[in-house]
Amino acid sequence: MDAETQVAADAQDAAEELPSDRIADLVELIVCGLVDDEDAVSLDVTDREDGTLIEIECAADDAGKVIGRHGRQIKAIRTIARALGQRVGSSVDVEVLG
Repeated sequence: MDAETQVAADAQDAAEELPSDRIADLVELIVCGLVDDEDAVSLDVTDREDGTLIEIECAADDAGKVIGRHGRQIKAIRTIARALGQRVGSSVDVEVLG
């Protein structure tokens, strides 16, 4: 594949990416930095009429690290996700399934 074709393919991939995908990528990056077992982390992104729901699944031992003391970690993750959501024009909700 030549350089022009690659640039065109990259531009099309970026155009097809939903705003919720960008938010989910950020949430995944943050969560993977908190947990011990990164391979057990998975995100389920659901686009709804009223916004986006991001459900975080992780190892049972790591759920407490994602939630944090008194829920501080998950509150911070939600704040960041909602701020980015506002920037791209989407309402965002983040839940931890554990």
